[in-house]
Amino acid sequence: MDNRKIGIFDSGVGGLTVVNEVFKYLPGEEIIYFGDTARVPYGSKSKGTVLKYSFQIVDFLLTRDVKALIVACGTISSNCCGDLRAAYDIPMVEVVTPGAEESVRRTKNKRIGVIGTEMTVKSGAFERHIMRLDPAIDVYSKACPLFVPLAEEGWIDNEVTAKTAEIYLNGFTEKNIDTLLIGCTHYPLLINCIQGVLGGVNIVNPAEAAAKKMLSYLADNDMLRETDKKPDHIFYISDDTDKFDMVSRLALKKQYRAVKIDIGE
Repeated sequence: MDNRKIGIFDSGVGGLTVVNEVFKYLPGEEIIYFGDTARVPYGSKSKGTVLKYSFQIVDFLLTRDVKALIVACGTISSNCCGDLRAAYDIPMVEVVTPGAEESVRRTKNKRIGVIGTEMTVKSGAFERHIMRLDPAIDVYSKACPLFVPLAEEGWIDNEVTAKTAEIYLNGFTEKNIDTLLIGCTHYPLLINCIQGVLGGVNIVNPAEAAAKKMLSYLADNDMLRETDKKPDHIFYISDDTDKFDMVSRLALKKQYRAVKIDIGE
C-alpha cells in the first residue's frame, strides 16, 4: 500500500486527457497535475530546452512527495525520458511505449500512422518502438503542429479544426493505414475531427494505454492507494487558468480549479 499521490505533467492542458484515463482506470488514486501553460507548446522547441523544463517540473513534483510519475506529453516522452530515468529514482510511465504496444496489438494489415508534434515526429521514437515489436510493420508519420494550439483554445470540433485535420491527414488514406497512433496527448480532444477524416481507422489513444500501464505497475508492486477517504486531486499550472478551466470541462467532464505557480521559485 502507498497512499501518496501520482504526479502527472504535460507541456500544457493536453495532459488532462491522461488524467481522465487515470480517473477511469485508477479511481481510488489521488493525483497532482502540473501543466506548463506558460511555455506551451514544447513540440517546436529544442531538445535541450524541453529537457531543462522537464527537470524543473520533476523537481517540483518530487517536493510534493509523489510515489510515481506519468509523463503526459508526447514530446517529452519521445525525447527526454531516458535522461529523466537516469536522473531520478522514481517509477515513471511515459506515453510512447504503451502507445506503440497498443498500436501493434490493434493493427491487422501492419500499416500504422503516427501523428505528433514536430519534435516528436522528428525523434522517430514511436516508429522505433513499433518496429522493434514487429519489424514487418510499415509506419507513416506526420507532424501536426497546429493541433496543439487548437486544442488549447478549445476549438475541438469546428470548421477550422476539421479543415486543418483534413489537410494534415488526407495523405494517410493513400497509405491504407488501419491504425492511427495519436502521439500527443492534446490530440484526443480533436478525436471527432480526426475520425471524420480517417473514417473507420482504429485510433490509439496513448493516454489510455499509459493509465493501464500505471495501474499494472502499482498493482504488481503493492503501491495502490487503500483508504476510504475520497481522492483529493491538486492541479497546478504555470500561467492563467482560463484555458485550464475550459479544457478541464472538455476532457474531465467536470470543473476543476488550478493553482498558478512559478516552479522556478
